[in-house]
Amino acid sequence: MAFFVRPSKYRHVYGTCAKRDYCYDNLRVSSNAWDTNMVKANPLFISVNWQASGGGAFAVIPHEQVGKLPDNYPLFRGHTGPVLDTDFNPFNDYVIASGAEDSKVLIWSIPEQYEEDQEEVVPILKLSGHSRKVGHVLFHPVAENVLASASTDLTIKLWDIEKGVEKQEITGHNEIIQSMAWNYNGSLLATTCRDKKLRVFDVRANQIVQEGAGHQGIKGSRVVWLGDTDRLATTGFSRMSDRQLNLWNATDLSKPIKTEFLDTSSGVIMPFYDPDTKILYLAGKGDGNIRYYEYDNDALYFLSEFKAIEPQRGMHFLPKRGVHVNECEIARAYKVGTTLIEPISFTVPRKSDAFQSDIFPPCISDEPALTADEWFEGKNANPKLIDLEAGFVAKSKKEFVPSAPVEEVKADNASSEKSSEKSSEKEIEELSKENEELKSQLAQKDTKIRLLQIELDVLRTELSDMNLAKKNEELKAEKLEELPHSENALTE
Repeated sequence: MAFFVRPSKYRHVYGTCAKRDYCYDNLRVSSNAWDTNMVKANPLFISVNWQASGGGAFAVIPHEQVGKLPDNYPLFRGHTGPVLDTDFNPFNDYVIASGAEDSKVLIWSIPEQYEEDQEEVVPILKLSGHSRKVGHVLFHPVAENVLASASTDLTIKLWDIEKGVEKQEITGHNEIIQSMAWNYNGSLLATTCRDKKLRVFDVRANQIVQEGAGHQGIKGSRVVWLGDTDRLATTGFSRMSDRQLNLWNATDLSKPIKTEFLDTSSGVIMPFYDPDTKILYLAGKGDGNIRYYEYDNDALYFLSEFKAIEPQRGMHFLPKRGVHVNECEIARAYKVGTTLIEPISFTVPRKSDAFQSDIFPPCISDEPALTADEWFEGKNANPKLIDLEAGFVAKSKKEFVPSAPVEEVKADNASSEKSSEKSSEKEIEELSKENEELKSQLAQKDTKIRLLQIELDVLRTELSDMNLAKKNEELKAEKLEELPHSENALTE
C-alpha cells in the first residue's frame, strides 16, 4: 500500500531560537497570576509586563537593544495596580495601550530614544469607565484609534482613543472574559468566557450573533479567527482536563466542526494564526514546545513542532511586515521566560536568494482602511495590504495628540508616591466601608431568616392543631352516627 504524503510548501518549516547574545536579558517579568500573554511586539518594539513595587509598570524595549538590560531601565509607570495586558496600535508603532488591576486603560506615546537619566514614561491619556480590573486590551485591525478593553466587571468597552471617549459597551457575559479576537475586517468580535461559552458579537449593535458551548474544562480557553474566513479556532480543556483544539463555523456554534485531543498537560494554550501562510501556532504555558498546523478546507494538518528545554510563561508573534523576508522567515515569536525574552524564527528552507512570492503574499499594512468615526457609523472595509518584495520600512514617528483633556501627571517621584499612598488609603477606606455595608446587609438577612423560621414554626403548630381538631370532630361525628343504631337494638 502506497503511503500518501500531503503536498505543502510549509512541511519543512523549522524553528530556530536566537543565541543568548541576541536575546533580551535581565528582565523582571511580572509574577501576576492573571492569564495573559505577558508580551506584545511590533516591528520596532517589544513590551513586557514588569514586576514593580508601588503600582503597576511595563517596559518597552527597542528590537536593537539586545543583551542585558540595565537595572535602571526606564519603565512606563502610571497605573496604581499591576499591569495585566498591553497592545500596540497597528497604525502607529509609537503608541501603546495598557490595562491594569486599577480598572484604568492608559494610552502611551513611546519616545524614539530614551534619555540618559530617564527613569519613567508617563501616559498621555487615561480612560476611566470600568468598575473592576481590566484584563485585556485589543486594538481594532482596520479602523484607526479604536480600542476594545475587557474587564472583570463582565463588560467590553470600545474607545475612540483620539477623542478619549467611550463609544460602546458590550454586555452579555455571565462570567469573566478569558480572551477576545477581532475577525479579519473588524466587524465581529469573538470571546471565550469562564461560563464555558463561545460567543460572537456584533459589537456596534451590542448583539450576540452566535453563542455555543465551548470547552467544558474549568481552566482558561482562548479564541482566534482564521484570517478572512468565517472559521474560528479555540484552545481549552475537556471535562477530564485534556487539552483540546476545536475548529468552529462562526455562523453556527451549536457544535465544533472538528475537535482534536492535544495532550494532558496543565498549561493554557496560546493560539496564533498567520493568515498569509494559513499556519496556526499553538504555544502552551509551562511548555517548551510550539506546535504548528496548516489550515485547509476545514481541516488542520499537523506540520511539525518546535521543542526547547526552557518553558515559556508567555508569547507573542511579530506582525508579518516585520519579518526578515530575505531569510525566508515566515514568522517570529517572542518567548517570555523568568528573566529573558527569546526570539524564535520560523523559516522555510529555500536555496534561492530571490524574493519568494509564493510564501510571502501581500500582508496587512500599517495604514488604516477606516477612521474611527466611519467605523462607528457602520462602515466595513478589509485591511489595506502591502507587498513585501520592495521591503517594509517602518514609518518615522507620528505624534499622537489626543483631543481629550489630559490629566496632569507630576514628574516628581515624592509627590507621585504621596498621591499613590492617598489613593491606596482612599481605596482601603472604600473597601472597608463596602465590607461594613455587606456585613450589615448580611446581619439583616440573618434576622429576616430567623423571623421567617419563627413564622414558619408558628404556622406549622397552627396547622397541626387544626389537623388534630379536625380529627377530633370526625371521631365525634362517627360516634354520633353509631348511637341511634345501639338504642334501636336495645328496644328490640
